[in-house]
Amino acid sequence: MIQLLSSSAFIICNKKLAKKLGLKATILLSDLISKQEYFMNHDLIDPQGYFFNTQENIEKDTTLTPYQQRNALRTLKKEMIIETKKMGIPAKLHYRINEEQVVKLLDNRNESNFDHINKNKKITTNLITIQDRLERFCKIVFSLNYNNSTCKDFISYWTEKNKSGKKMKFEMEKTFDINRRMKRWESNEKKWEQKNPKTFSKIDAQLSQYEQAKKML
Repeated sequence: MIQLLSSSAFIICNKKLAKKLGLKATILLSDLISKQEYFMNHDLIDPQGYFFNTQENIEKDTTLTPYQQRNALRTLKKEMIIETKKMGIPAKLHYRINEEQVVKLLDNRNESNFDHINKNKKITTNLITIQDRLERFCKIVFSLNYNNSTCKDFISYWTEKNKSGKKMKFEMEKTFDINRRMKRWESNEKKWEQKNPKTFSKIDAQLSQYEQAKKML
């Protein structure tokens, strides 16, 4: 009876996140946060914040099938909450949680700490620095197969830091779909190239491009 009523016998998730992400994605996130805490407590977490979990173990702990896990993970990746990487020999899928993005979804103004979804303990968000987030942003942009110059201009504009140096321009937007923004940026670039005379110097063209981007985006 005691075992049946223990907290480990239940799947706990945040209702607010469930409304925004869906129940299955929230359950998966909750389980991954619990796994992250285990690795941190045992000093087993990767220096970059990665830890591993298997489909079999996730299914055992959450009842989510591999198919449901893939769909849930797709949602979490789209929201930039989870990042994955295959590491080790044999290669295992490792996960990294963007805790600041979870805080953003919860509309928590106190970003110095992140309340665990399924625990009463706290993990500081300093584990994911602004440099980590910048590298992740660049990695996603360059993975979209746009022109290198276009990617660099896009990154230069959207990664400008705020006065405190704690956030980048794209992080201060209510919503930010990188792929959609890139498509619009590329489309605007073509329009600017048609309007800009070829006699423009490269620097003049870049300055014009930057000023028009601020007006159009």
